Amino acid sequence: MLSSALRAVWKVLVPCLLLGALPVAARPAAPPAPYQALPFDIGKLLAEARALQKQYKDSEALAKYEQILGQAPGNYQALWEAAVLSVRIGARYTDETRKSAYFAAARLYSTRSLVVNPDGAEGNYAEALALVNQATLLNARGRLLAYKEMREYVFKATEKAPNWADAWQLLGRWHYRVDHYNPLERAYSKLVLGGMPNGASTRRAIVALAKAHELDPKRIQFCYDLARVRMNQGQRSQAIAVLQEAAQLTPVTSEELEMSRRCRSMLVQLNRKMLKQLHHKIRNT
Repeated sequence: MLSSALRAVWKVLVPCLLLGALPVAARPAAPPAPYQALPFDIGKLLAEARALQKQYKDSEALAKYEQILGQAPGNYQALWEAAVLSVRIGARYTDETRKSAYFAAARLYSTRSLVVNPDGAEGNYAEALALVNQATLLNARGRLLAYKEMREYVFKATEKAPNWADAWQLLGRWHYRVDHYNPLERAYSKLVLGGMPNGASTRRAIVALAKAHELDPKRIQFCYDLARVRMNQGQRSQAIAVLQEAAQLTPVTSEELEMSRRCRSMLVQLNRKMLKQLHHKIRNT
C-alpha cells in the first residue's frame, strides 16, 4: 500500500523535475517584486505650478510647490515662489492668526531659499517681502527692526535683477516708509536700534516706483503706489497722468479691483483740487 503510494508520488515528481518545475504546492513562494517609485518630474511640476499662478489659483500653486519641496527640499525656485505665494495668500485674511501663520511660513521658505542661493534676486526679494508683511503684525519695535533688517535684501534684489518690476516696487515702498518715520520712530531707531536705516529718501522712492511702473505698466498696484507718493509730494499733474493710465486697465483679481477703486477715488479727489485751484486763479485775475 505504501509502496504504491510512493510510486504515485514518484510519477508526479519525476516529470516535474525533468521539466525544471515543481508542483504549485511544492514551489517556494516567489519573492515580491521590488517597489518601483513613480518618476518625480520636477520640471513638469514647476510648469504646472506656474500655470496655476497665471490662472490666479494661488492656493493650488502653493500646494504644488510644497509637493516639490516634499521630494526636493532644496529646490530654489519652489522655495522662493512658495514664500511669495504664502505672503500673497496670508495678506487676504483679516484674521491675524491666519495672517501670522502664512507670513511665518513665508519667512521659513525665503530663509531656506537664501541658504540655497544667498545671492539670488528672487530669494532676497522673498525675504524682504516676508519681513515687511510680518512687520504689520508686530509692535513698534518689531516693525522698526524689520525695516532695518530688510534693507539688505531689497537692495540686493534690485541689484541682482535690475529689470524686475516687483523688486523695484518693494524698494520704493521701503524708501518712502523709512523716510517718513515720525519723530518718535526716528529717536527710537537712533537711540535703541543703532541708527536709522541708511539711504532712504522720498526722491529715491519716486525713482524706484516709477521704474517699477515703467517695467510693468499694466500693474494697477504699481500705478496706485506711484500716484499716491506723487500726490503726497504735491506732484498732482504727474499723479493724475498715472491714475488716468490706471483707469484704462481692467482689473482681474479682487485685489486689483480694490486698487482700481482706490485709483478712481484718488483721481476724483485730485481733479477736484485742480479745479478748485483753477477757479481760485480765475477769481484772482
